[in-house]
Amino acid sequence: MNEFKDKILNSIFKLDSWIECNGWSGYDPYDIKSLKWIRKIIELSNNNYALVVIREIIFEIFYSFPMISRKLTKIKPQINNKGMALLARGYLDLYRVTQKNDFLEKSKFCIDFLIKNANKKYSGFGWGYPFDWQSTSLIPKNTPNGIVSTAVGDAFWSLYEFTNEQKYLSLCKEICTFLINLPIDYIKKDQICFSYAPSAINHIHNLNLFIAEFLIKVGQEVNNGEWVDLGLKAVNYTVNNQLSNGSFDYNGPPEKPYNFIDNYHTGFILRMLHNIWKLTENQEIYMCLEKCYKHYIDNFFEDGKIPKLHPNRKYPVDIHSCAESINCLTQLKQTFPEGYKIAQNISIWTIENLQDETGYFYYGIRKSRFIRKSYVSKVAYLRWGQSWMLKALSNLLVEEHESNDLE
Repeated sequence: MNEFKDKILNSIFKLDSWIECNGWSGYDPYDIKSLKWIRKIIELSNNNYALVVIREIIFEIFYSFPMISRKLTKIKPQINNKGMALLARGYLDLYRVTQKNDFLEKSKFCIDFLIKNANKKYSGFGWGYPFDWQSTSLIPKNTPNGIVSTAVGDAFWSLYEFTNEQKYLSLCKEICTFLINLPIDYIKKDQICFSYAPSAINHIHNLNLFIAEFLIKVGQEVNNGEWVDLGLKAVNYTVNNQLSNGSFDYNGPPEKPYNFIDNYHTGFILRMLHNIWKLTENQEIYMCLEKCYKHYIDNFFEDGKIPKLHPNRKYPVDIHSCAESINCLTQLKQTFPEGYKIAQNISIWTIENLQDETGYFYYGIRKSRFIRKSYVSKVAYLRWGQSWMLKALSNLLVEEHESNDLE
């Protein structure tokens, strides 16, 4: 008997049961920031220190009292396209291991929802968030963006690989059409950076690599050299802006350094670099991957089991970091096998410390800036926590299943 595999499977069954009772709608850490007065404070605080203080006090209240805040501000639970994409992928992986038709039906339900809710107002098909988003500029709700669209694309791609049905490949091609029509900054002859959404130019490394990876793999599959070439140029931009210690800032030049290096965005970058290296067998990409991986392992985990959000401090311990650490280190197992034990340790720690008896996963462990004490934030964020953990644990389960088959 594989006790570890049984523990993971039991956790997944509990989470699935909670999702079934809860439904597909849920709260999100960023939904409350869609309020007009909050967006105005965020906008004005960019050049006003006093408003920065007010903004952070308001956010701390939101973090400390998430449910009360949402009820007072009349925020409603919503279905999130990215959450549905992650659930679709997770349920498909669960079907592959368990052969339970219920999981396949849930995966296809999520896929059908995404197909019906594609935004076709731009070139190709894209998906966005169900709330307004304040970045460098306002991104209205449901505006398609590269992050959500590539997550949806990953779900379609997985189903295409599993079924070999051409309709899923056709959907991936529509997503590529959307991606290549996003604003692109042509940095150098062989370096470009894709932007987040159709509204403005920006330079975000994890987004750039998500788009690059998707264009390269779909481009190779359908023999579209233009998509592959654009993807490789995007990779060149990010690889050439790796920091000396192996990490990546959240954004890249010519923007001012953000000086924000965190767990889950680093995990995203590692997974995409690993996929792209396997697609291209490019040694420069591997060297970049290896250097980033070493920084990740050396700086983001306490006691080899607790993911830190930032290298220099433990709190907050965020469920998003837990899920992405499991995803990343599991996916990289064949190349960097020593990290897989950490993924296993994180999964056990997360189940034991952040899973409610009803099945859902808490937001995480935060440290109050008011009283300087840590506390468990027990709010259930569907996209941020539940969908990511279902994907992470199902990913881990597939690896355990396949490893046992080889023994």
